[in-house]
Amino acid sequence: MVNEPPDVPPGRRPGRSIRPTRRGRLVLLVGAVLVLVVAAAVLVPLLTRESKTEQARTLVIPEGWRASQVYVAADKVLGEPAGTTEKAVATADLPLPAEAKGNPEGYLFPATYPITSGTTPKSLLRYMVDTALSRFGADHITAGAERNNVTVYQTVIIASIVQAEADTRSDMGKVARVVHNRLDRGMPLQMDSTLNYALNRSTLDTTTGDTKIDSPYNSYERKGLPPTPIGNPGEEAMVAAISPTPGSWLYFVTVAPGDTRFTDDYAEQQRNVAEFNRNRRTAGTG
Repeated sequence: MVNEPPDVPPGRRPGRSIRPTRRGRLVLLVGAVLVLVVAAAVLVPLLTRESKTEQARTLVIPEGWRASQVYVAADKVLGEPAGTTEKAVATADLPLPAEAKGNPEGYLFPATYPITSGTTPKSLLRYMVDTALSRFGADHITAGAERNNVTVYQTVIIASIVQAEADTRSDMGKVARVVHNRLDRGMPLQMDSTLNYALNRSTLDTTTGDTKIDSPYNSYERKGLPPTPIGNPGEEAMVAAISPTPGSWLYFVTVAPGDTRFTDDYAEQQRNVAEFNRNRRTAGTG
């Protein structure tokens, strides 16, 4: 709808010349000034918003990444010198459980994090840990840990092993069951993933020499759980850790991609391992 200007008599026909009265000219002048003021008032916040606009950046932390990998990625996205984020851990005042002894491994929750010009290594670390605490501190996680006679921190350790060992998501519950069954029987876990963590590597090839290394993460030589998580597990691994698939399995091996064999019979496990080794040799000869 278009309003007629002031002082135009009702019923005036269009096309006829109109001369504004003195009052009319004054109203038009005031109106023009108001339009300019309003335009300026709108323009200022627009310019302010434009100047504050930042190019969107994110940091993606995949499930299973170790803290060392998170630190490197954080330094890169924040434009910090190598080692900055790792050094920030000591003074970041992270709300970790007492069992962690200041080590955030396992609590740098896998997710996509927004990065702005105000993001610092400390604030990013706190964001990750706060996210983990909100997920791992849920009632069903606490109840599941109690049901399995372990602490929530120990559950995170188990979940980190599950995350590293399971070939597929559907295998997670079974891997978790193997871990729990071995713990219940007082058997060493004998997990290659813990050795890989100790040796700061990722490989499918474990030698007899590897299983003899002196490390609290050598689950071939030492019974029980390693002292810390061996990576940062996602929610599915945590769910598997608190609700493992029912079964009596004590062994497993992935003989081929998508084909993981679980058993409670050692002789069958040896046959499965032999098949795994044959497949590895075949793959190596191309």
